[in-house]
This record gives sequence, C-alpha cells and structure tokens, in this order.
Amino acid sequence: MKHYTNFNIKKIHRGSIILIGNFDGLHLGHQKLFQLANLYKKKHNLKIGVVNFDPMPKMFFNKKLKNFRLSNINQKIKLLNNLKVDFVITKKFDNKFSKTKAEDFIIKILNKKLNSRFIFVSNNFRFGNKREGDVNLLKKYQKLFNYIVVKPEPLIKSKKIVSSSLIRNLLENGFLYKANKLLNRNWTIQGIVKKGRQIGKKIGFPTCNIEIQDYVLAKPGVYAVKVLRKNRTKYLKGIANLGYRPTFNQKKILLEVHLFNFSGNLYNKLLSVEFLKFIRKEKKFKNVNQLRAQIKRDLNIAKKT
Repeated sequence: MKHYTNFNIKKIHRGSIILIGNFDGLHLGHQKLFQLANLYKKKHNLKIGVVNFDPMPKMFFNKKLKNFRLSNINQKIKLLNNLKVDFVITKKFDNKFSKTKAEDFIIKILNKKLNSRFIFVSNNFRFGNKREGDVNLLKKYQKLFNYIVVKPEPLIKSKKIVSSSLIRNLLENGFLYKANKLLNRNWTIQGIVKKGRQIGKKIGFPTCNIEIQDYVLAKPGVYAVKVLRKNRTKYLKGIANLGYRPTFNQKKILLEVHLFNFSGNLYNKLLSVEFLKFIRKEKKFKNVNQLRAQIKRDLNIAKKT
C-alpha cells in the first residue's frame, strides 16, 4: 500500500474509488464501508484510495481538544492496509488548507488531481472553508466530472449507529468490552516508554511509563492488558493503570504497565498496549501498604484474563 502526504499521486492511482473521512479507530462501521468499496473494486476493476487528514479537523479547530483519538496515524495506516486499500493520502490539515473552498476541493483535488470515479462519504459529510460543502454539492458535479457519489447506510448495533464518537463514550465510561466489540479488536495505545519517578519499582511492581499523547482518555483505572514490542510477534501479558495516581498526587495522566514474568530495559522502546478488561476504577489509598495489597488482588484478576 502506498502512503502519500499530498494529492500528487502516481498515474496508476488516478481514476480510483476514493473514501474520504477521519476513519478514527477503523471500527465495524468503517469496516462495512470498506467491504462495500472492495465489491466496487472487483466489479469495476479499480483501485481503492483513502483521503484523511492530520490532525483531524475537529482537533485543529479546537486546540483544547487534547485527548480525542482512538488510534494514531501509524495504527490507522496498518489497519487500512489490512482492509485491502491500495493507497492512502494523509493531508496535513493546516490553516492554509482549512481555507480551501468546497468547490475548489471538488474541481482541483477530487477531479483534477485524483480523477475520482467513485466517492464514498457519510451522509453528514462536510468539507471546505467553514464546512460550506456537503453531499448535495458533491452530487451537483457528478455528471460534469464523471464520478458517482456513494452514501452507504450506517451500521446499527443495539439500535445505535456505530461511530467513533460512540466508542469514545464507551471507553470514557469504562465499557471496554462493548468498545472492543465495536472496534472488532482490542483498543490499543501505542507509545514510547519514558523514565518516570520509579514509584512502581520502589513498591515492588516496576512499570513502563507511557504518555498517552492525543489518545482518548478511557475511564481512569486498572486494566488487564497485553503488550507487543516493536518488531516482535510475541505478546507479553500484564496489568496497567491509566490515570493520575491519586495516592501519590500525580497531576498528569499516565499509562503505567507492569509486565508479568519480564525483566529488561524498555526505556525509549515503542510499545503497543492492548486493553483486554477493565478491572476497577482508580482509587486513592491511605498508604502504600494498602495500595500494594490491592495491586496483588488486581494482579490475580489480570492473570486470569
């Protein structure tokens, strides 16, 4: 799969099926969309391309929106490759691009640059300066530029539309099992191990400290996890605390992971932490001994997961 950072794509990728969106998390709803796109690919002998933006427009316009993503760019690229996408365009969303007129996006990019044949978008898709463009505007140019707009029906589970917003809400409220079901995999945070205050080591449970960057803030608490190191295929099981460590008056959100039966230096290593089960919410303990006793109970639960 080819990854572009602009709209100057190779000739082989022009005249393709184009899907536009954030595709944050690549959940079941997105997966259904790509299944449909692959049917079009076979029927019309075309390639599939994805147009997405970084940062996501919502985060660009709201600078206070820090913890929002379900997946980072690297995760998204890997997932798109698994969905049989031929190429991805990740356009930097900056002040200049945000002022692109909706009609210019259609004429200069979707038509001239990409020569799109089919354009897949959601029903509430908006684009262009001040969100002036919508599906109706896309359809207005269909005949002129010889493309067809495809608006698939949303996927509904338990009477709710499967969406990235729904999954964020589930994670924030501690419903990890339901979130993982809608993702069709375990929700995962990727991050670099940083040197911390080594509190875990001092109380007998050394941890890998990972800053969660722009990831959505799942419900603070203790989770059973499994961890994959970069360029490795074997998972390591463990337990994680996502939160503020109230017993130690930590003010910054942090992901701490304790690995079972592991010894070694993981500083500055990239880890993928898969969340398997929500064990309990974060709690402030009166002293370290109470915390240590609770960790032992948590470990027993995590090891059975």
